[in-house]
Amino acid sequence: MPEKINRIYPDDAVILAPLAGFTDIAYRRSARRHGCQFAFTEMVDAGALAHGAGRTIKMLSRGNDEPWLGAQLVGAVPAEIAEAAKIVSDMDFDVLDFNLGCPAPKVAKKGEGAALASKPEAAAKAFEALARNSRIPATAKIRILHPKDPVPTIHLAKLLDDTGAKAITIHGRTKKQFYSGPVNLEIIRAVADSVSCQVVANGGVTGLRSYKETRHGTGLNAVMVARGAMGNPWIFDELKSPGNWRPPTPGDLADEIEHHVLDMIADDGLELGLKKARKIILDYMKGRGFPRVLKTHVITIANEKDLRKFTSQLRLGLAKRGISWFEKHPDAKRRLTLVAPDV
Repeated sequence: MPEKINRIYPDDAVILAPLAGFTDIAYRRSARRHGCQFAFTEMVDAGALAHGAGRTIKMLSRGNDEPWLGAQLVGAVPAEIAEAAKIVSDMDFDVLDFNLGCPAPKVAKKGEGAALASKPEAAAKAFEALARNSRIPATAKIRILHPKDPVPTIHLAKLLDDTGAKAITIHGRTKKQFYSGPVNLEIIRAVADSVSCQVVANGGVTGLRSYKETRHGTGLNAVMVARGAMGNPWIFDELKSPGNWRPPTPGDLADEIEHHVLDMIADDGLELGLKKARKIILDYMKGRGFPRVLKTHVITIANEKDLRKFTSQLRLGLAKRGISWFEKHPDAKRRLTLVAPDV
């Protein structure tokens, strides 16, 4: 694989993906508490931004404590993309990314995201509008276009490379696969061998084992983590310092949930912050052995007192049934340290 020059990301970079409806300031701060350096805003609609939607501007807020932050636009109309790129360029961002990988129906029906990528020439034209009007490095995020044949994806990547992409992140699943099924690392590798810009591997990284498999299978040393970080900011500790990492204790989990949700309340107000926090709390609990009945209590949290009462239940740890499940599934993707290290 040829050496890439003027790379966006250094060796061993682990990047938090732009996640629509998730990666706001509070979410990113949670990840950064556990070693995340490179992160993105939520995906922002270029048309809404170009036409001055206030909520869209707020999605581009950057904390004073954030060391590196990229913004991501999605769109299909070159004129709107160009105007949105100019707006973002006047803000404090390190990279401007263009989404050509989102498979969500509400995005696809507008001909954006992965739907636009299925028309490589149109996708390249849209990306060129972004790159020409951006005063910061322009990058793109795509999916593979065929589950076995690398040629269509290589064609798209070369067009993006030729129109100014400084890096391309490739999710190794097709639009049809969404977020499940095998990740084709070979196609990612083939694309990386075919373009001059930096390539970042994405898809299916949920822990150290899948991270190592991704790096080995693609030959790439920059990896983007998406769903594997949902409710699991400790993944950055695990991937960056595997020798010193241990799963969170119930107390660690409760502390992080409190910190994260209180940040959301500070940013969005009590009512909206708690409404948005419900899915966040459930993500933290997912796959960690807590009973379903406790999860149903999330919807009853109406204030900070309720939040602390709820997290106090988490601090008690798992019932015998949850502990037994983990004992039978030592390779579970989500784990808890059930006994404190110094006991």
